[in-house]
Amino acid sequence: MANSTMVTEFLLMGFAEGWKLRFLYSMLFLFMYLATLLGNLLIVTVTTADQNLHTPMYFFLRNLSILDMCYISVTVPTACVNSLTGHRAISVAGCATQIFLVIFCAFVEILFLMVMAWDRYVAICQPLHYSTIINLQLCVHLTLASLLSGLVYAGAHTGNTLQLNFCGSNEVPQFFCDVPSLLRLSCSDTSSNELSILISAVVVCGGCFILIAMSYVHIFSTVLRFPTQEQGKAFSTCVPHMLVVTVFLSSISYVCLQPSVTSEGTPDIGPSVFYTIVPPLLNPIIYSLRNKQVKEAVRKVILRRVYSRKK
Repeated sequence: MANSTMVTEFLLMGFAEGWKLRFLYSMLFLFMYLATLLGNLLIVTVTTADQNLHTPMYFFLRNLSILDMCYISVTVPTACVNSLTGHRAISVAGCATQIFLVIFCAFVEILFLMVMAWDRYVAICQPLHYSTIINLQLCVHLTLASLLSGLVYAGAHTGNTLQLNFCGSNEVPQFFCDVPSLLRLSCSDTSSNELSILISAVVVCGGCFILIAMSYVHIFSTVLRFPTQEQGKAFSTCVPHMLVVTVFLSSISYVCLQPSVTSEGTPDIGPSVFYTIVPPLLNPIIYSLRNKQVKEAVRKVILRRVYSRKK
């Protein structure tokens, strides 16, 4: 260790080896990024402009959309630029910032999805008590608690990672900086870091998934007593939401629970794409295109813009 050179910067992995493939992947991810920004910005706009959507459900949806725009902006723009220009270097401080923001956004995303599932549970299973249980003050408190706990959680994992020594290879086997990738590069003992990741993955991902699943079990058991037409409306919203939650949590768990042994093969970026890009892209589709109130609000906003331009 005494003769090793300490790492002062990291080299991020590109999307592919050849230029044509890198360009193709970069354009694909850039398109997904712009579509994500457009979809989530549209939700933020209509839920803010339409007074009829100033309800707890759309309050959480607006917060989720803002978070998703930040979440995907942490990784995709930098990765696309690096892949197209061939400039793969990122400073240690930049890498630490990226780790912190990715963990923060992913953690808060999980909490928001859990809160939204609980909100739907109260609305469907306890409709008479909904207005007394879910109010604006509670919504604000839940949002602030999610953000503050995310800061603590992300700060703890980022700090534990930065305490490690990196004195070997500086090539990160991922298109952005994340904790599992840096553990593979460290020349320190990472057993305590791996244990903390394992415990947090089981507690956070497993605990939130169980709570979300329990909410939807109660929702489905209640919906089955509805008329057939109402059942279809409820299932069309709940099933896609459960699918996104399952893909999001399972991909995070897969990445976090992979052994930190260095592999000479080409790393698989698929799971990372599924938890950093796919959920922010799909959430606007699930919560807007399948929602009559949001579609009607979008129509009103568009007509308002058209009339204002004609004047």
